[in-house]
Amino acid sequence: MKITVLTVGKIKEKYLRDAIAEYTKRLSRYCKLEIIEVADEKTPDNASENAEEMIRQKEAERLLKYIREDAYLITLEIGGKQLTSEEFSEKIEKLGIQGTSHIIFVIGGSIGIGKAVLEKSDYALSFSKMTFPHQLMRVILLEQIYRGYRIMSGEPYHK
Repeated sequence: MKITVLTVGKIKEKYLRDAIAEYTKRLSRYCKLEIIEVADEKTPDNASENAEEMIRQKEAERLLKYIREDAYLITLEIGGKQLTSEEFSEKIEKLGIQGTSHIIFVIGGSIGIGKAVLEKSDYALSFSKMTFPHQLMRVILLEQIYRGYRIMSGEPYHK
């Protein structure tokens, strides 16, 4: 299976880049992983809702260039469905059994994902009721994908 992590903004922190590199290496035995970063827009302090909507729209246009119609699109959203690690693993496994060969996970920018991308989403996913920095979400997502594949293969993992 091919998994694409499509995300807004670049990772500047070395410790996060190192963690992403480690999970990329670990996942290479389970799937073909691709990480695509698109440029983010600067959000001024105290931006109006209209200004924020324009920013989300610009970022969405950049994301849409990489979203393929034949891929299953999962958006990471605060209001998305929360799954256990086992349920997440089952979700990925069922998609593969149903013939899905490409899953795209979308992580939006600091103010969320634009409507144009949300409208194309096949599934809204949330990892917590808490809000995490979108840069950290990349590491959390890769860890959960890795854990999911370990569960599928019957390998031990920490509950």
